[in-house]
Formats: sequence, structure tokens, C-alpha cells
Amino acid sequence: MASEQRTGLARLNRLLAADGRCFDVAIDHGFFDEPSFLAGIEDMREAVSRIALAAPDAMQLSPGMAPHLQERPGAKPALVLRTDVANVYGRPLPSHLWSVLVDEPVESALRLDAACVVVNLLQLPNESALHEQCLRNVARLRADCTRFGMPLMVEPLVMKGSGDAGYAVDGDAKKITALVRQAVELGADVIKADPTDDLAAFREVVRTAAGVPVLVRGGGRAAEIEIFRRTHELMRQGASGIVYGRNVIQHPKPAAMTRAFMAIVHDGATPDAAAKMLAG
Repeated sequence: MASEQRTGLARLNRLLAADGRCFDVAIDHGFFDEPSFLAGIEDMREAVSRIALAAPDAMQLSPGMAPHLQERPGAKPALVLRTDVANVYGRPLPSHLWSVLVDEPVESALRLDAACVVVNLLQLPNESALHEQCLRNVARLRADCTRFGMPLMVEPLVMKGSGDAGYAVDGDAKKITALVRQAVELGADVIKADPTDDLAAFREVVRTAAGVPVLVRGGGRAAEIEIFRRTHELMRQGASGIVYGRNVIQHPKPAAMTRAFMAIVHDGATPDAAAKMLAG
């Protein structure tokens, strides 16, 4: 067990920088079979190369796309491997929702030299069966991650709405806090959570995670200064970093956005300073 823990810590140290913080660029959107998610990443080889050269701490990729990062020579961002695919983002939404693990997820992560694996913990209105399926996925991964010394990132996502109209992020702080705690209780090494509607309440999310690093999910596109201000405030509230996708890969200057977010996460750059980096 001690050897396994050291191996897991070594990988976690590849994910988190020396200051304990992380900016993970998510480019796993094609995994979810939603055409609108492909904007900006139609050519994945080019998209991965562009972001890798901007040097974020990590990149989140699916098993089929991870080789585009890992085959690159020299230093590169750490790989966070997506291990489950869900159909909750489709339009129109199907009547039956599911979240399915890929085969041999941790073994695949080891072969790809990943620093971490990530899995969903979904909570949608009147979809208790989906939540149960996600719990089983997390439990299975936790056992395999412990066996092989692989850090486990859990993505507890609370959604609102209905299957007819589609689902949106539920920013209720109490709901997010409760689901984050459940993920930590299940053994998450890292949390990836949505921001709370009241950003000041995110401190309670961090507190309930009991020392487990909490990274904030970016969600849909937002105006530059809005997402910079939100990120800066969430870092002030105790977040250990961010996992942003569309606010980077769908921006006209994805490399500059990467560097601007890195400055906020690691250097405490102000929103105005980050915005100036886009003009440089």
C-alpha cells in the first residue's frame, strides 16, 4: 500500500504544479457525440499541438485522442484521461440516459502514461438510476486506481432542467457542496466542480472537500473579461485551479487564452492584466 501511495503521489505531482495549482485544458468534447462541441477542434492533431505549445499544466483527452499529446517529443502537459462517456449533452436528449466507462480504463491510462483519470458523478432531476450508475463507475475506478497507483479525478455535476428542454448547470451551492462531499467520501484525489452561482459560496465547496484539491469547470463560452473575473474570484475563494475547454479552444486566440489563464492561476494576475495578454 505504501508503494502504491507513493506512485499515486508521483503522478499527482505531475498534474499539480509546485504551488499545488493546475490549469487543465479539456479537449475531450468529441467524446460526447454533440456536433456543437466540435467547434474549434475539428482537426484534433492541430488543436492538441496548438494548446500543448502554450504549455498548460495538463490536457484532458479521450483514449482515442490522447496519443496526439503523448507522441509529442520532449516536455509536455500532463495527461488527464477521460474514462467515461455520457449522453446527457445530446440534442435532442434521449429518453434513456447513461454514463459508460471505457474498457480497462486504468490500464489504458497506464499505457498512455497519464497523470490522472477523470470520471463523472452526475446528479440530474429524476434520474436516480443515472446517479447510481455513476456511483458504480466511481467505485470501480477507485479500486483500480488504488491497485495501480493512479490518481482519480471525480467530476460531480449537478444539473437542472428537463430531458425535453435540456439540462443546464445548477449553481446551487448546497447541492454542489453535497455532491462534492460525496465524491470525496468515495475517494476522489482531485475534484472538478462547477462554480456556484454566488462565487463567494465556492469557499464552502472547497472547505467540504477536506483538503482534496478542487478544480473549477469552465462550462460554455463566456465573454473574456467575464471569465477572467470569474476565474480570479474563484481562485481567491480557494480553488486549486481550473479545467476549461470551450473558453480556450473556441477562442480566436487559444494559445493566448491559455497563457492568460495560467497567469491568473499561478501568478494571481488580475482580470485586466489577463485581458492585456490577449492584445500582446
